[in-house]
Amino acid sequence: MTVDLTTQIRPAGETATAAAARTLRDGGLVAFPTETVYGLGADAANAEAITRLYQAKGRPAFNPLIVHVGDLAAAKRTARFNATALALADAFWPGPLTLVLPKGTRCPVADLATAGLDTVALRVPAHPVARAILRDFGGAVVAPSANLSGHVSPTTAAHVQSDLAGRIDLIVDGGPVEVGIESTIIGCFDRPALLRPGGIPRADIERVLGHTLASPDPGAAAGRPLASGMLDSHYAPRARMRLNVANLTRGEALLAFGRTDLSGVDTAAAVINLSECGDLKEAAANLFGCLRALDTSGARTIAVMPVPDEGLGEAINDRLRRAAAPKG
Repeated sequence: MTVDLTTQIRPAGETATAAAARTLRDGGLVAFPTETVYGLGADAANAEAITRLYQAKGRPAFNPLIVHVGDLAAAKRTARFNATALALADAFWPGPLTLVLPKGTRCPVADLATAGLDTVALRVPAHPVARAILRDFGGAVVAPSANLSGHVSPTTAAHVQSDLAGRIDLIVDGGPVEVGIESTIIGCFDRPALLRPGGIPRADIERVLGHTLASPDPGAAAGRPLASGMLDSHYAPRARMRLNVANLTRGEALLAFGRTDLSGVDTAAAVINLSECGDLKEAAANLFGCLRALDTSGARTIAVMPVPDEGLGEAINDRLRRAAAPKG
C-alpha cells in the first residue's frame, strides 16, 4: 500500500471522539484504545473501508475480523444468540470477550469482514474511549489490532504510529491499555470452544458455563480460520525467539518473568522483566510493549523465560508460541 496519508493524532476527549465518528462515517480508518490492545476501526457495513483496512495492515482477506458494538441489543441485531452466548455476554460484556455466532438474517456486517463465513465475531468493549466512539458513530465497527499484520500488537498510540503512520487517517491517543493482550474468543457452537485464549481466563468462562471448553479443530487455522489470532505465526517481533530458556547465549536479549537468576544473564544484550514479582496480570499488560522494546535492542534473538501456563499465562504463552513460530 502506498504510504501517502497524513495521519492525525488526537488526545482522547470529546473532540477526538467526534472526529473519529466522522472519519468512520466517511469511510476512513481510525485507531483507538480498547481495554485489550489498540484497534484499527472501520465501518463494519462499508466494504470499501474494510478493503482499505486489510490493505493498511497487509492482512490476508481470509482472516476474519472482530466486530465491535455498543451493547447486547446491537449484538442481537447482528447475530443469532443461543443460551451459551447469552450467559457469557451477561457475565463478561462489556469486556475482553469475543463471541463467534451465526449471522442474523439481517446482519448489517459486510461479507468481507467475516471472510465469507456464515458466522460473525462480536465484542462489546469496556474501554470508555472505544464506547464513546461506538456511541457517536452509531453502528458496528470492525477493529483488529492497529498494527501491521503479523507484527507485535500495539498497546500505546506510539506503537500504532510506528506501524501505521501514513496508512490510516486518525489515531486517538487514550494512553496505555489495561489488559494488554487481545480478547478471549469463544465459538458458541453445540459445544462451546476456546478459539483463542485472551484477557478472560479459561477457568472464569468454564465457571459460568458449568463445563469445560472444547478445543478448535487444529486444521481450521491452517485452512480457513474461524476467528482472529488463529494463524500459526502472529504477534511476532523481527528478532527470532527462543522460548522457555534455562540459560542465555551471549548477546541474546532476555524477556524475563519473576527472578532472573538463570545462567548467562550477565551477557544479555538487554533484559526486560514482564513481572518481577511473577504476577500474570502485570505480565500480560506488559507483554507486547516488552517485545517491542527488546526488538530495538539490536539482538538477533529474544530468549524468553518460562511463564506458568495457567490463568492469563495460557494467553501469554499462546502469544509467545505464535510469535516464535516460523514466519510464512
